[in-house]
Amino acid sequence: MGMLKEFKEFAVKGNVIDLAVGVIIGGAFGKIVASFVNDIVMPPIGILLGGVDFKELKVFLKEEVLNDAGEVATAAVTLNYGMFIQNVIDFAIIAFVIFLAIKGINKMKRKEEEVPAAPAPPAEPSKSEVLLEEIRDLLKKK
Repeated sequence: MGMLKEFKEFAVKGNVIDLAVGVIIGGAFGKIVASFVNDIVMPPIGILLGGVDFKELKVFLKEEVLNDAGEVATAAVTLNYGMFIQNVIDFAIIAFVIFLAIKGINKMKRKEEEVPAAPAPPAEPSKSEVLLEEIRDLLKKK
């Protein structure tokens, strides 16, 4: 029973839940970035490079082999460097957006730290301080 209780405490801690939410949002964000790169960034770059589709850029290491019926007997072996270039661009965009987000969060934290705390209310004088003030006042009268 103790192990189940420990697991429950672990699973509902804020950090674990925050991590799960981050992973889910990160997955969705990855799809958005991939679409941005594939559908918006890469087509103009492909046009500038003469209508090249980056996904199709590859080097053939071994051509496909056809059998007598004209069907593919052995698939071609290729290095898909176009996909690599696309993935590097995806990574650069994601890293830049995360950089901007962290920069914004740090800026907000600095502003919170710069706000001075309200001054503490004056403490009630102790009995000995009250007595000393009374003695001082009596001495002033004389």
